[in-house]
Parts: sequence; C-alpha cells; structure tokens
Amino acid sequence: MSDLRRMASLRSAAELRDHARQLGIRMPLDDQVEPEGPLSRPARVADGFTLGNRFCIQPMEGWDGTEDGRPTDLTRRRWIRFGRSGAKLIWGGEAVAVRPDGRANPNQLLIDDKSLGGLAEMREALVEAHEASFGRSDDLLVGLQLTHSGRFSRPHAGNRLEPVIVHHHPLLDPRLGIPDDHPLLADAEIEGLAGQFVEAAERAAWAGFQFVDVKQCHGYLGHELLSAHSRPGPFGGSFENRTRFLRMVIDGIRARVPRLGVGVRLSAFDTVPYRAGADGTGRPEDAPRPYHWAFGGDPLEPTRPLLDEPARLLGLLESLGVTLVNLTAGSPYYNPHVQRPALFPPSDGYRPPEDPLVGVARQIEATATLKRRFPGLVIVGSAYSYLQEWLPFVGQAVVRAGEADIIGIGRLALSYPELPADLLAGRPLDRLRLCRTFSDCTTAPRNGLVSGCYPLDPFYKSRPEAAALSQVKARAGVGSGAAGSR
Repeated sequence: MSDLRRMASLRSAAELRDHARQLGIRMPLDDQVEPEGPLSRPARVADGFTLGNRFCIQPMEGWDGTEDGRPTDLTRRRWIRFGRSGAKLIWGGEAVAVRPDGRANPNQLLIDDKSLGGLAEMREALVEAHEASFGRSDDLLVGLQLTHSGRFSRPHAGNRLEPVIVHHHPLLDPRLGIPDDHPLLADAEIEGLAGQFVEAAERAAWAGFQFVDVKQCHGYLGHELLSAHSRPGPFGGSFENRTRFLRMVIDGIRARVPRLGVGVRLSAFDTVPYRAGADGTGRPEDAPRPYHWAFGGDPLEPTRPLLDEPARLLGLLESLGVTLVNLTAGSPYYNPHVQRPALFPPSDGYRPPEDPLVGVARQIEATATLKRRFPGLVIVGSAYSYLQEWLPFVGQAVVRAGEADIIGIGRLALSYPELPADLLAGRPLDRLRLCRTFSDCTTAPRNGLVSGCYPLDPFYKSRPEAAALSQVKARAGVGSGAAGSR
C-alpha cells in the first residue's frame, strides 16, 4: 500500500485530476464547492415529496441490537447522529431483518412485534434531532431497509454461519463450507418470504417510516436471486423468473400499504470473489466461463461490469412505479474493494488490488450510465467515502452533470455525520473527523465487537472494545495507518 497515494496528500483539484489521469480513470470534479450549489438544491421524489438537499445517509449497521433484535442506546445514538447530519434522505438507517433466520449477525435489528415500538421511537428521535438542528423536517425522508441475509446469515450467539441459499455457487459454496447437498430454499418458502417482506413493510408504515427499501444488493438473498440462472422453477433461469420475488414484494406492498413508498438498493454490478494472494493483495478467484453468478458482470470477463441486465431491472422498477433507486456494487464479504473502496483492509480482508480511487470511479461511471438511460428515476450514488475532503468537489460535479441525483454517505457518517450540514452552511470541513477508510468499523464486528469509528470518534475510542480491537488487529497484523493520515 505504500505506493498508493493517499487522498489527504492531494492539495488541489489540479493534483486530483492529474492523479486520476495517471490512473486512467474519469473523475468528475469541480474546482470550488458552492454552499448554495447543486448539492443544496431540493430534489423531487415519488408522490410529490421534495427532499431539502442532495445528501443521503446510507444504511450503516452497528451490530449492536439486543439478542432479540431491538435497538439499544448505541443504535439510538447512531440514528440521532444521522438526524443531525443535515442529509435530507435517510436510507433505512440500517438493514433490518424481516425474520430471525435472516439476521446477518446475532445483534442485527429485527422487525417484529417486540421490536416495533423501539424502531418507532428511534425514528422519532432521529426526526426530533433533525428538527432541533435545522428547524424543520417536512423535507426529510426516512426509510427502513428490509433484508434477509441469505447465505451470509449468522442469527445466533456464537456468530456461526447458518446459510439460507437459493442456488449453489461454484466459488462461494466451498469458500463458506456449504456442502453440495445443502438444501435450497423451496419455491413455497420463497413465496412465504415475500409475504414476510410485505408484513414487515406494514409494520414499518405503522412505525412512521415513509418508505421501505427492498434490498437487492451485496450478496444477500434478494441480490442472489437476481443471479439464480441455475435454479429450476419459477424463481430461476429467465430474467422474468429471477425478478419474480422482487415483483411479488413490490406488488404486495402496493396492495397492502399503498401509501408507503418503495425504494430499491441494488448492486448495479458484481464480480467474482477475491481472496488474499501470497503477498496479501486481493486476487480474483479462478472462475468458470461463462460466469453466471455475478449480476451485472460480464459472463466472459466477470471482473468487468456489463450493465444490460441491471438496466433491464431499472426499467422493470420504473414500470412498477418504483422511482427511488440506490446504486451500489459487489459485496462486503467476497469483493469489498469493489463495494467500498478503502486503503486499509479489515482483519479478514486483503490489500487493495488497485488504487481505491479506481473503485470509486467504477461506481460513479456505472451510476452515470444508468442515470442517463433512466432520467426519470431518482438515483442515489455510492462509494463516496474514500474521497474524503474531495467528496464535496466530486459529488457536486456529479449532481451538476446529472450523473446521479443524490450523493450517498456511508462509513463517513460514522466519524463525521455532520459533513452535509457543515458543507451546506459554508463552514470549513473538520479534516480530523474525515473517514480515512481504516476499516475498524468492519474489523470490530467481524470479531464480535460492536461497530463504530474507533480511530476518530472519541465515544468509541474510549470504550473497552477499543482495547480488544487493538489486540485483534495486532494478532492479524493489521495496522490502521492512523498516525500519518490526517
């Protein structure tokens, strides 16, 4: 990683342009940030609702709910900080499982009768914090992301993998220890799960959420169904079959809760799994050709995006009246450098196989391509945290050019949630709080600790988990690089 230039070392827009040119990538970039420019302008979304600005807080899980799926003080703190961020779109707060076996960790939130009151109170606390900071909330849109974690389900204490799969995968099955005779979720069970998504949406509406996200990203069950080419029956094979579950959920929500908005967070492209090579750098696994297990990937060259089917899916969503779409890519489990470009890997990861700025550019380009094809959709872009102090300069250029409507902020919201508020008020950014992609927020939960920004948030830095995290990183030979990156 010593040969990768850190974003904090780039002192001018000209330097960033030159760096992007050397990498052979296109990076939209404005020379100056305008407090009253494109990022501050309202955005009209479905049903006539108008967002107050062009910032979105992405779903950020803390692995800090109770064992039965209810929020804790740590969860509430995070949501209140999101409310104070100044962003006018809160995309789900975090992923919430629709049933117990779909939790990605033993402390993931669950939406059921026990947790519903806590979720409603947490949403109200977020809105109250927003109103206290900005004087209004009528231009704030708050949703809830609904999920089933599929093959990455770890619902019980001990964090043991308990996969729920819809098709067998030639690379992920052996990687995760899933035997050839592991049963697939039956067709009737998938239909039942669609009904549970609809029931969860009804609960979310009762709790006051304005929309739900039917999650179709990052290798979880909804996303995996999109690449179920090898599955027989009504949920596999053809595009129509592979999107049947998504259509059933959306149609069910429209019938049962017509006043509730629906959004979809989609991995616009995927690629083969990566793993660390002999030098610790990520390498793509050897994959059969044609490779049909990466939705939005080229079957003949699966490390390259091919957006034909994702575009077809966006057309389907538009025909179903879903106009709010959040685009991401890949998976945090098997190709994290694609999903969230970072300089420092988590303890179970690998060194980046490319300059992380290349990964940012790849997502920006895919989002721009799809936005041009579907100008009527309201599209949120992802992968901006790695840009750090240059996020406003790039985000403003993207929105100005119409290459995305809204800029999503993920990991950066853990260390510096108020960045949108500071930027739009014309205040200088607090560079000491900018996420430098140390990946501690991932290393911690991968090792049974709550997630948070341990390097930059004094609250987490002072918690007892910080010492345990340091020991985990020392054993794994992972350094944060914090000393020289501010």
